Parts: sequence; structure tokens; C-alpha cells
Amino acid sequence: MKIAVTAQIPFPRNQVFKTYRDRLVELVPYMPSIRGVEVISQVQEGDRLTLVNEWHGGGDIPAAARAILNETMLSWTEYALWNSTNFTTDWHIQTHAYREAVHCAGLTRFIEDADHTVVESRGELRIDPHKIEGVPSFISGMVSGIVEDFLSKKIVPNLLQMGDGVRLYLEKQSLDVVQR
Repeated sequence: MKIAVTAQIPFPRNQVFKTYRDRLVELVPYMPSIRGVEVISQVQEGDRLTLVNEWHGGGDIPAAARAILNETMLSWTEYALWNSTNFTTDWHIQTHAYREAVHCAGLTRFIEDADHTVVESRGELRIDPHKIEGVPSFISGMVSGIVEDFLSKKIVPNLLQMGDGVRLYLEKQSLDVVQR
């Protein structure tokens, strides 16, 4: 399945890029489907920053449903290479459930466009039904379809929420500066 999300944020590209990259933990309150993000590691090499973040979803899922789904189905690790020269992020995520079966990766570009920044996230989500452990082969295709459907209904909205969250965060920061 292809992933294609575009957000327009009415702030300069450098500010938007740095907010996505450096303020992720502060953006959690602006993303209802996310319960938390932990920065696991960061390595700076010139104009490139490699980040590993652990995400915990399920913020918009009722507590009873979270108990059934379990924490591993609602968590993932993101590996991202941020390039501040060309304003891109090359990313891939590793789900904590069905880890070997799920492939999700892509590229996010931050494009300066007059008085706003266009954030284009393009990627792909693939499920290998043969790598879903504990599921008989005769139903693995059906299970992979269910897993792909579940994940796709989370990934695209999360990317959209993140764009909205960055916009709201930057608006609040601008308002706080004006009020000082």
C-alpha cells in the first residue's frame, strides 16, 4: 500500500523542519492518537542527524480496547535520517507486533512555498503474510490484510495529525512570544 500525505504549514521551512525533528516530545499533546514518544538515540554527523524514537499509540482508543490490543500492537520504533541540507527525512518504522512481517518506509520532504511549508510524506506499507508468526498459512493472507488495514488506518491519520500538531505548536509559540 502506498502512503501519500501532504500538509501545508504557514511557517518558514527551517522552523517547520526543526520542529518536526527537534520538538517531537513536545508535540505529543497535539496528536490525540499518540500517548507518548521517547527519544532512544540521536547521532549528529555534519548536516545529518540520525534519530531513533519509540512511539506509543492508542491515545484515541478507549482503555478497554487498549487492553485487548496490547501494548506491542500500539507501539513502534521509528528510524529517521534527517538531512538539513536538502530538508528531507528518510524514515522507516519497525512495528513491535508482527515485526518480521511488516515493512513501512518512506521519505518526507519539506518544501518552501511562498509563505508556507509543504510537507510531503511518501512511503510504502507492505505485509509479508508468510512471516506472520503463529498464524496458519491458510489464513495468513487474510490476517496480513487485516494487519495492513489496521496499520494504514493509523499511519496516514498520524502523519496528518503531526502536521496539524506542528502548526498548532508553532502558532502557540508565536503567540507566547507576542504576549511577552
